Amino acid sequence: MTVIAPTLQRFFTERLIGQRRASPNTIAAYRDTFRLLFNYVTESSGKLPARLDFDDLDAVTIGGFLTHLEQDRGCSISTRNARLAAVRSMFGFAAYYHPEHAELIARVLAIPAKRGDRVLVTFLTRPEIDALLAAPDRNAWTGRRDHALLVVAVQTGLRVSELLGMRRINVVLGHGAHVRVHGKGRKERVTPLTSQTVRVLRPWLDERGGDPQSAVFPGPSGNMLGRDAIRKLVLKHARTAADHCRSLTGKQVGVHTLRHSCAMNLLQAGVDLATIAMWLGHEDLRTVQHYLHADLALKERALARTTPPDIEPGRYRPPDPLLAFLTAL
Repeated sequence: MTVIAPTLQRFFTERLIGQRRASPNTIAAYRDTFRLLFNYVTESSGKLPARLDFDDLDAVTIGGFLTHLEQDRGCSISTRNARLAAVRSMFGFAAYYHPEHAELIARVLAIPAKRGDRVLVTFLTRPEIDALLAAPDRNAWTGRRDHALLVVAVQTGLRVSELLGMRRINVVLGHGAHVRVHGKGRKERVTPLTSQTVRVLRPWLDERGGDPQSAVFPGPSGNMLGRDAIRKLVLKHARTAADHCRSLTGKQVGVHTLRHSCAMNLLQAGVDLATIAMWLGHEDLRTVQHYLHADLALKERALARTTPPDIEPGRYRPPDPLLAFLTAL
């Protein structure tokens, strides 16, 4: 066994788990990165992972791996950059223990993240949200569960992991109704619940039953729903809602779309960016600035304020083509 294997083991046990107390999601993402990397190197060089050395993981090989992720596996640029961040983290750790490979490690650390196009966030309008919330069949147990989950997701803007981790003990429906979650970066935050959300959650929790540690949104077996299960149920109800709300046709609707919709509702209601960032669990205000770019109504109001005083505010509308023809005669 070469030095790569013990170094990687120390990286996971000492750095990620022991020193940084990385979340299970982070550890799983880093684990999957190196599994993909070692499989790629094994297929291209024929060497087994336990036989790989630093010379087998130089900058050229890592660059080929990143290209393989995009071209062969169809990964997005953001996924490619996330995999690169995991590799950089391990090589940065290895630099302290293997100075004899300093030049090779420095070249790997110098691989830049790839810049991608920044697209506008996808969010749902009020009619689209109403159609989505009405889509589940509430005559069925799963439909009542899905309806409650969608209502909570739209109103609170919780992440998928936070919805999955909700327990009965985390939900308070009395005075000062709120939900307490442990979010990204091990941050605990409290999100208030509206009276409408309370009216949906109260009968669902009564029907759900269970002890204080039971999941709020379980699967049929009573265990916590998985990420893929939530993704599928949101997609299913979005397709059903599209039959009654045509603007949903063609929209890629997922749990994160509901999170964006919550943020846009807050922004359009006049809530400042600092409060929106706090609501969503972001530390940096720049993270929520992309909602400003997506809000056309906000830009319309800014345009109206720049209209000269002697001109009626509004967008330019070309004259009727027939009247324009007659006027030009």
